[in-house]
Amino acid sequence: MVVRVATVAFEGIEARPVEVQVQISPGNVGFTIVGLADKAVAESRERVRAALIASGLALPAKRITVNLAPADMPKEGSHYDLPIALAVMAGIGALPADALGGFTMLGELALDGSLTPVAGVLPAAVAANSRGHGLICPQDCGPEAAWASGDMEVIAPRSLIQLVNHFRGTQVLSRPQPGVRKSGGAPPDLRDIKGQESAKRALEIAAAGGHNLLMNGPPGSGKSMLAQRLPSILPPLLPRELLEVSMIHSVAGALAGGQLTDRRPFRAPHHSASMAALVGGGVHARPGEISLAHHGVLFLDELPEFHAQALDSLRQPMETGEVAIARANHRAVYPARFQLVAAMNPCRCGHALDPGYACARGSARRCAGQYQARLSGPLLDRIDVQIEVPAVSAADLILPAPAEGSAEVARRVAVARERQASRYAAIGLAGVAVNAAAPARAIEETASPDAGAQALVREAAERFGLSARGYHRVLKLARTIADLDGSSAVRRPHLAEALAYRTGLDRLAHAAA
Repeated sequence: MVVRVATVAFEGIEARPVEVQVQISPGNVGFTIVGLADKAVAESRERVRAALIASGLALPAKRITVNLAPADMPKEGSHYDLPIALAVMAGIGALPADALGGFTMLGELALDGSLTPVAGVLPAAVAANSRGHGLICPQDCGPEAAWASGDMEVIAPRSLIQLVNHFRGTQVLSRPQPGVRKSGGAPPDLRDIKGQESAKRALEIAAAGGHNLLMNGPPGSGKSMLAQRLPSILPPLLPRELLEVSMIHSVAGALAGGQLTDRRPFRAPHHSASMAALVGGGVHARPGEISLAHHGVLFLDELPEFHAQALDSLRQPMETGEVAIARANHRAVYPARFQLVAAMNPCRCGHALDPGYACARGSARRCAGQYQARLSGPLLDRIDVQIEVPAVSAADLILPAPAEGSAEVARRVAVARERQASRYAAIGLAGVAVNAAAPARAIEETASPDAGAQALVREAAERFGLSARGYHRVLKLARTIADLDGSSAVRRPHLAEALAYRTGLDRLAHAAA
């Protein structure tokens, strides 16, 4: 007799169906797991054996064969412990064989028979619900699984014994409730920043259109403070975005207690991060920082100090909104629609832009240009807003706090984003929410500049040598500025401001020559 139970294998954020087949037959005593299982899955036989003994059961002196089908799909992770244990229990008669029908299950077993949380419960629950299955998972993962559907049956026991008692009717487990992460206090507010009005304006434009932003300025000018306050002016995640973000964090094991939040992600990796840490990968492919920042902000401080190869690996995801991790035996695709915010000093010593500064390395402009040259031209071409953030004077610091804070700016950003979403939905691009994500043909259609603006952008394209990508990104930025202005048309002042942001660091790029 072969007992069959359902579980999943993960490819990116998708949960592929896997059938655990267990056969208990006469022959040499053994416990074999087949089906292209990795080390963690192969070791599950010892965890299953110990958990069953702790639960008052013993494996029969027979040959136990476990097959994970389809056999040509790689199986990774410890979440196969629970389905293997339950299939074995059904095979020896400790559970009714039909009790497990209609359920997808996953979970790791401790040696005492308790269930340990695992990654990927939310996408597993969504996949199970799409197949009309219920879900069995560890108790700590129950609040996460409950988000998949209000009508889906979710069983979240603390141990194997609890689950057996539930099926026998001696202990009824209640359905877990969806978990919501409580706010950890008010986020940083723009009211904390004194001065830097032009930088705040650039931050507002970047937030309104989802544009990438690069801030260049001396140490202590407030670049990191500005970046940390960007999430406070972004709108909450939409339900569709919340599901995508939560599924990525679930696969990465980053959902604390299975609790979800509508706050947009803010990731700030150290500049020593490797390419695999940024884009994902490793021996067992996992989401990287750019995927964990999906629909949120990726903040790279000290941008030129990152490895050049790691920075250039961001170029393709910045265009496509996803990253593909290819391995010899499988391929995983993770969403990566993030907003890049970067900060850098003008040179290694940080004071090349200070008036009258004499650099010990020679010409201050040349020193700044050489430092800037660490960033590739194709990467800079993908950054729409490039600004200089000057040092804050003592006179600015003694002034009262600004009257306008994050709440006021967030309202303007929300109105501008609503205009963008409605505009793109009207032309059949419901999945596009911000100007930065709009395709070229859509931005040409919706950001047709008037005659004066066309003459300006033509002159700027010739003077600054704008690439085709740069031209469309200037149009996108001008369209965002017009949205903040409440204008249905892109006019000359909108394009002039967009061009000023786009070419803000060009003089440093030429200084290295």
